[in-house]
Amino acid sequence: MNAAHGGTDRLGGVVIKAGNPAHSSPHFSDIVRMEGVQKYFGAIHALRDVTLKVGRNEIVGLIGDNGAGKSTLIKVMTGVMPPTSGRIFIRDQPIDPDDYSVRMAHDLSIETVYQDRSLADKQPLWRNFFVGRQITNRFGFINIKKQKAIAEEILLKSIGFRGAGITVDSTVAQLSGGERQGIAIGRAMHYEADLIVLDEPTAALAVKEVRKVLDFVGKIRDSGRACVYIEHNLAHVHEVADRLVVLDRGAVVAEIKPEDMTVAELTDYLISLQHQADD
Repeated sequence: MNAAHGGTDRLGGVVIKAGNPAHSSPHFSDIVRMEGVQKYFGAIHALRDVTLKVGRNEIVGLIGDNGAGKSTLIKVMTGVMPPTSGRIFIRDQPIDPDDYSVRMAHDLSIETVYQDRSLADKQPLWRNFFVGRQITNRFGFINIKKQKAIAEEILLKSIGFRGAGITVDSTVAQLSGGERQGIAIGRAMHYEADLIVLDEPTAALAVKEVRKVLDFVGKIRDSGRACVYIEHNLAHVHEVADRLVVLDRGAVVAEIKPEDMTVAELTDYLISLQHQADD
């Protein structure tokens, strides 16, 4: 990384700033690493000395009770809000928290798929794929033919949509909940996101639709990408995660491999944390 693109941190390392190239050296260990991150909202201590890393090609399940700090952590990780203190690294390079933003996260190949805000219901699928990123011709007009061709390739190859009646001209309103999540995940994969953050992707879905979403999550790993999966349903996240990170009152209190703890044991553990908070 050329130092002309960024400042220098207190340890002498190059800091990624707005306008930096999106990718540094391919020889990185972690896509995202947070060290000693604190977040205050006035007197409320929302994140407490959080140290967390997301490696290449892994799915990290982020779990914890309501109010544990999951949403705040993700917002700091993806540039929605700055940390009060602490350090954030992208591909092992420190970033300047004053410059870090959602736009910069996109430029650094980090995409977030929200459960209820990812797609426009009345728009066809091909338009949804290119919201804010339209392909234009040399005259500045949207190249509809090219966008439709790319959207069709995403449907077939990235997320495996082969169902009758679903085409690039179908509107989002025609899709089931699981299919909508698949579209949003496929869009993130198309933009070559190295890290895809999923915020409660199976909320309010029927069992059949949940299976579709979990299969889509598997495709993220199969494609060589990483995923942070926020989920209340422990059975769902336990099935797909390589590693479970437990948050409690803003702090990381455990990292668990699914094979080391059953869903029932994990449930009991989270209940015990809540009891400790009540004492």
